[in-house]
Amino acid sequence: MKTKKEQAVKGQSMKTLRKVLGVIGRYRLLLLLSVLLAAATVVLQLYVPILFGDAIDQIAESGVRFDALGGFLIRILILVVLSAAGTWAMNMINNRLAFRTVRDIRSRAIRQIQALPLSYLDSHSGGDIVQRIIADTDQLSDGLLLGFTQLFAGVVTIGVTLGFMFSKNAGITLAVLVLTPVSFLVARFIATRSYTMFSAQTATRGRQTALINELIGNQKVVKAFGHEEKASAQFREINEELKGYSQKAVFFSSLTNPSTRAVNNVIYAAVALIGAHRILSGGLTVGGLTVMLHYANQYMKPFNDISSVITELQNALACAARVFELIEAEPEKADSPAALVNRGGHIDIENVSFSYDKRKKLIEGFRFHAEPGMKTAIVGPTGCGKTTFINLLMRFYDVDRGDIRIDDQSVMDVSRASLRRNYGMVLQETWLKNGTVRENIAFGKPDASDDEIIRAAKEAHSWEFIRRMPDRLDTVITDDSLSQGQKQLLCITRVMLCLPPMLILDEATSSIDTRTEVQIQEAFDKLMRGRTSFIVAHRLSTIRGADQILVMKDGRIIEQGSHDELIARNGFYTKLYQSQFAGSAAEQA
Repeated sequence: MKTKKEQAVKGQSMKTLRKVLGVIGRYRLLLLLSVLLAAATVVLQLYVPILFGDAIDQIAESGVRFDALGGFLIRILILVVLSAAGTWAMNMINNRLAFRTVRDIRSRAIRQIQALPLSYLDSHSGGDIVQRIIADTDQLSDGLLLGFTQLFAGVVTIGVTLGFMFSKNAGITLAVLVLTPVSFLVARFIATRSYTMFSAQTATRGRQTALINELIGNQKVVKAFGHEEKASAQFREINEELKGYSQKAVFFSSLTNPSTRAVNNVIYAAVALIGAHRILSGGLTVGGLTVMLHYANQYMKPFNDISSVITELQNALACAARVFELIEAEPEKADSPAALVNRGGHIDIENVSFSYDKRKKLIEGFRFHAEPGMKTAIVGPTGCGKTTFINLLMRFYDVDRGDIRIDDQSVMDVSRASLRRNYGMVLQETWLKNGTVRENIAFGKPDASDDEIIRAAKEAHSWEFIRRMPDRLDTVITDDSLSQGQKQLLCITRVMLCLPPMLILDEATSSIDTRTEVQIQEAFDKLMRGRTSFIVAHRLSTIRGADQILVMKDGRIIEQGSHDELIARNGFYTKLYQSQFAGSAAEQA
């Protein structure tokens, strides 16, 4: 009786295999050609022992005749050459089939990432996702290539060999068939357990990749806080866990080949004993026994090859299961085909409620209205929901209840792309791709001319350091080749270039020196004229000129008004402002 765990493992493995075969089905012509070539090469290879057997029988009957032996050798040589050519062609087709299959799966995974909601990406580490797309698909490629090359040829070899054996001696062939299931049972028993270990090994490797990615990306923080020993201990712990699963996986998979070989040796001995008895009774010739022994060995060899392939396939299927888990993750809700028509930038937040964890309330009953051209600042303590509010405006997350309307159009009724095209966004967290300065600035406007890019760079005060670079706009940069302030200036330049109807500035000048910040603020003031703008700021002195200030606490707007109005109320905003002012005064003292 199978345990529930074994049944679940088998079910998961078969589901993944069907999914992989579904992708392979697009190339059924290549698959059919590979199978036909496998059958042809196997038939050619297996006909060679018959010629050798006939030659042996002729020598036994009439002695050595070189003219007759020469005819046998020529035919054997022709069969060997044709078989080698067929095998080469089959391997080329199998390579192409495996490459295209993995390419399609990897492409689907990349497209899926673009369609996944941020909630999925926030709940899965970047290292684990990279592991699935790169390393797991590579493992799948290796498994598929080995499977196509050896599994197809092995299955065809077994079938054709049985046909030839039946044509020579049905009794010996039946004896071989009776013993064959033992080899299958042994391989199946081991394969079930090795798949479980390979699945655990692959998942642990994903966690290890995520940890390595995290430590390398934040090495300065690790060193600054003396976290090296703890980081190493954390890595050792995952590494030991990976070692345990890997050793068990290798142990179980390594049992397959010797176990099936032991069974196959028993089958070979049985063929020799039965064949010798048949020779003595006159039912078989010496050449016929030679052919049967060769076929028995040839019949059993694919089982050894297949048992090795099963190990690789189990690993490949475990990796494929993780990739398909990513591919089949629930994407963002379907987009509306309608485009947002911006007629000025009226924004209405109507009784919005939202929380990341549905068991914990965050934003409740949020109401707010912004007029076109209005500059709105959002302030409040850490965790009060400021960035969450920005996420909802951009539809990085969808509201749980209520609605957000822009010029009387619900954001749920327009496409995300058209909505985001109407916003220019500068975040505290900067991101640059590996490429030229021009490519990074023109990220949102690829057709921008150099004059437009330089004008935007001058307005954003990034031209000062760009013009000192070796190749100016053509200088290739990475995320680590610039200071944090320079990266933020380039991100600001992107927005300056696009000139969107609405702006979102989330701590946009947090990494910039005071002198440059004043200049940037002047550029922003110029950019924000006539545009609906939202500014998230911790330094309250930078938002004194805002048309209205929203003071948030625990996901709600507790105060709203201009700076002077809020100071006059002597409420929560006043305490925030005075605490910062007091801190600045203490520093100056």
